[in-house]
Amino acid sequence: MTKLEVKTSLLDNMIGVGDSVLLETLTEDTFLENLKKRFDHGEIYTYIGNVVISVNPYRHLPIYTPEKVEEYRNRNFYELSPHIYALADEAYRSLRDQDKDQCILITGESGAGKTEASKLVMSYVAAVCGKGAEVNQVKEQLLQSNPVLEAFGNAKTMRNDNSSRFGKYMDIEFDFKGDPLGGVISNYLLEKSRVVKQPRGERNFHVFYQLLSGGSEALLKQLKLEREFNQYNYLGLDSAKVNGVDDAANFRTVKNAMQIVGFMDDEVELVLEVVAAVLKLGNIEFKPESRMNGLDESRIQDKNELKEICELLGQDQAVLERAFSFRTVEAKQEKVSTTLNVAQAYYARDALAKNLYNRLFTWLVNRINESIKAQIKVRKKVMGVLDIYGFEIFENNSFEQFIINYCNEKLQQIFIELTLKEEQEEYVKEGIEWTHIEYFNNAIICELIENNTNGILAMLDEECLRPGTVTDETFLEKLNQVCAVHERFESRMSKSSRFLNDTTLPHTCFRIQHYAGKVMYHVEGFVDKNNDLLYRDLSQAMWKTNHMLVKTLFPEGNPAKMSLKRPPTAGSQFKTSVATLMKNLQTKNPNYIRCIKPNDQKAPHVFTEALVCHQVRYLGLMENVRVRRAGYAFKQPYEPCLERYKMLCSQTWPHWRQGARNGVQVLLTELQIPPEEFSYGRSKIFIRNPRTLFELEDLRKRRLEDLATLIQKIYRGWKCRTHFQLMKKSQITISAWTKRHFQRKKYLHLKSVTLLIQSYIRGWKARKLLRELKHQKRCEASATTIAAYWRGFQARRELRRLKEEARRKHAVAVIWAYWLGLKVRREYRKFFRANAGRKIYEFTIQRIIQKYFLELKKKLPSMSPTETTWPARPYLFLDNTHIELKRIFHLWRCKTYRDQFTAQKRAIFEEKLEASELFKDKKALYTNSVCQPFQGDYLEISKNPRYQKLTAAVEEKILLADVVNKINRANGKGAPRIFLLTQSKFIIADQKSGQIKSTVPVMDITSVSVSKQTDGLFAVHLKEGSAAAAKGDFLFTSDRLIEIITKLYRTIFFKTNQKINVVIDNEFLVQFNQDKVCVKFIQGAQKNGNLPTCKRKNNRLLEVTVP
Repeated sequence: MTKLEVKTSLLDNMIGVGDSVLLETLTEDTFLENLKKRFDHGEIYTYIGNVVISVNPYRHLPIYTPEKVEEYRNRNFYELSPHIYALADEAYRSLRDQDKDQCILITGESGAGKTEASKLVMSYVAAVCGKGAEVNQVKEQLLQSNPVLEAFGNAKTMRNDNSSRFGKYMDIEFDFKGDPLGGVISNYLLEKSRVVKQPRGERNFHVFYQLLSGGSEALLKQLKLEREFNQYNYLGLDSAKVNGVDDAANFRTVKNAMQIVGFMDDEVELVLEVVAAVLKLGNIEFKPESRMNGLDESRIQDKNELKEICELLGQDQAVLERAFSFRTVEAKQEKVSTTLNVAQAYYARDALAKNLYNRLFTWLVNRINESIKAQIKVRKKVMGVLDIYGFEIFENNSFEQFIINYCNEKLQQIFIELTLKEEQEEYVKEGIEWTHIEYFNNAIICELIENNTNGILAMLDEECLRPGTVTDETFLEKLNQVCAVHERFESRMSKSSRFLNDTTLPHTCFRIQHYAGKVMYHVEGFVDKNNDLLYRDLSQAMWKTNHMLVKTLFPEGNPAKMSLKRPPTAGSQFKTSVATLMKNLQTKNPNYIRCIKPNDQKAPHVFTEALVCHQVRYLGLMENVRVRRAGYAFKQPYEPCLERYKMLCSQTWPHWRQGARNGVQVLLTELQIPPEEFSYGRSKIFIRNPRTLFELEDLRKRRLEDLATLIQKIYRGWKCRTHFQLMKKSQITISAWTKRHFQRKKYLHLKSVTLLIQSYIRGWKARKLLRELKHQKRCEASATTIAAYWRGFQARRELRRLKEEARRKHAVAVIWAYWLGLKVRREYRKFFRANAGRKIYEFTIQRIIQKYFLELKKKLPSMSPTETTWPARPYLFLDNTHIELKRIFHLWRCKTYRDQFTAQKRAIFEEKLEASELFKDKKALYTNSVCQPFQGDYLEISKNPRYQKLTAAVEEKILLADVVNKINRANGKGAPRIFLLTQSKFIIADQKSGQIKSTVPVMDITSVSVSKQTDGLFAVHLKEGSAAAAKGDFLFTSDRLIEIITKLYRTIFFKTNQKINVVIDNEFLVQFNQDKVCVKFIQGAQKNGNLPTCKRKNNRLLEVTVP
């Protein structure tokens, strides 16, 4: 801390007393008055030594900002005004710097703000500890575990809209640097009875309402739920909606928190299915039925709900239905099955719902522990945060209140022991003589409850295990026998005659004098709640489900692990858990937060003294103050004490150069404080009476006023001096600026006058020079003008002479030309009279032909060879010329078009021309082939790996490759074959395998026959006696008949220089083996579309049906 930084303290600007230990007069009234005064001024935190009292304000206060976190960070506990951040910082620094494990115990009744206090502690620790990606992830998981546990473990009660219905203890683990590594959560005594029944004006656990309000329509349909709350018997309807609570938004928050903590999507789905099953269990209704033997049994009224539950849990409906109707009791080797009446069936249903939800909650806690546990195995420091129920005194107190108050007795016991122990250790450490402190030891109450032989819990377990008829009344009778003489136990039926006439104590109740006051317990339900009995049939039914989570929750249902041993009772389990908790707390340094609820209306600015007084009593706060005040009321290290009070002594003010302890001794000696009011420790000063501290504060306050006056005097003198110096400096500055202004003004005036005179002189000189220059220029201009006029006169005179001479020469030339023309005309007249007509005719004809060619040039047709138009003839005598020009133009146009062809395109057109000569107006199929270009190799034989062998066998260039149908000579049926044409032969090969079937040289082909129709059948006639003609001629069908025959025709012509005969007729002969067969084409309906159908009629006729 720098010297300029101002220190504050809980004693500065104090409203009431910040630390109740410093109350001058300690009574219950002064204690409450101090709390109320601070509460009314927005001060909700008050200390009792190092214990923080927190009064719920029921409103948002601006005291939890990031700036407040930084303000309390690394500050002494008493350095600032009381705040929960001070306690959290003290605990965290002790853990980090002194390597001491810490625990923060938060107690108080429902609605006092315990849950919010635990959140504030965790958020503060998360804010001040280290940073980094992994550290931030751990902090986020620790903080996000709260919304999940609140949804499943909190509910709206009459006292609190977000009441924790379970006890929670979280161990936060840190490394040596103080960075969080993970955590472990322990839960205690979930109020599972709330699942099946809630008091009027209260709600079930939050998660049920959040699921129905925030779940999507698809999710609710998947879980077989309706959105309306009134559809479910387990949900209280009179308080289903809570003002200021958005269940739908909270459901989204819970799902997001579960993802952050580490729940997988399928795990969330399994959890919601169990929640839905618990809700729907409440809708199962039973009706009575009488058996033949007179015994009553129960039956399910509407099995639809049971069916949906079984579908959710993957359960056989018959198994669960039997578990609700029968109970199997096993004893050694015997099994006895008994029917359940309606009351027993409802008990079994509710027991299943409570156990299912309780085990689900335990599973959630364990699952969160798996996610937030420390991942690295190093030595850890631990800070525990305990958020558990406060002492409860209701009009009707049952087993739950008994267990809760027992836990608070244990916490009070350890609180007193640790407080006294801490006080004693500090006195010993500081060398102060220790005096015994009288206090109430509640060990006698704990012994009454937890004694293993004759304690109330032990007798309750004994009664539950006893054979025969066991009721709550028999349990009370046993208590009356064993505990009657105990000074803290009261009952109307006990041996003590003091309570026989106590009408405030009913016969079915007993009363215990707790440290916080007397509490009357109704024994009704003690035995059943302690038994916590779930029929074995239901456990086994749950284990048989296909639902992975439910199967995990009921391991005792496994027949292989079935045990006849009775499970431990609820009381014994809680007793063991409390013992473990106490053992854990005793290993840590405790820090206490006592939460108080100011009113039952949850309203701000309302402080009900009777309610607060009741809580102060059962929290033992007065006893806590007395323990703290029994020795010394105030203690403080020497350094801050000297720093705070050094202005009261002239020797220590303003600076003390020696040790702080010596300075405090000099200070107290000069102030003449009686020696019995204080003691000197090794590092602290101990003040016995608060009045002494307040006197010091009053002296300090007066001294501060004197110092403030002195500071004001010095400040005012400095301010006046500074003001005078400033005024003097300003006057000098203003005077200097004024003088400067006038001198500058004078200078500027002289400068302007000088410039004006200079300008007049320069103007006079310039005008004089201008006059001289103008005169000189006029003289020069006059001489130039005279010279120009003289030269112009001479030029005009010479021009007149030349013009006269030129006119004379022109006259001579004109006369001579006229004379020559006269001579020529005389000679030409003779010649013109003899040849005038012929000359005029030739001239006219020449002009007409010229005009004809010019107009024809404008009207020439397009360059397309197929264009047939030609301009009309203008003159009859040009008829032959007109026709010849048309022929010449067409030839030139065709030649130009042919010159554009490539060699490949020229070959295609030659083939098209050849096809036209062969088939035009002869074969009906020809017109379809005109617009189809001839490609040749349709199969791309060289690129197809299937025909690799076929390609290797053909060495020549392939002119045509296509698939044709080869007609069988025997029956006329077709088979697909590959038709290859090369320059010397054609080859027939199998389409699938590419195997060569026939090879025919083109030299052996004599002719080709086709029909006149639109079919694609053609016959290839071979030379008789050739090797290829052994079986006779070939018949093929193909859609590309025109292209195949044209290429075959041209190939044979190029090879032999002879044209083969192409026969086009509807009847022709072919040679099959030794027979001549007539191929006859007839028209008829087609079965295969446009393909011809061949049918062998006899040995001499083959009919081909074409469309």
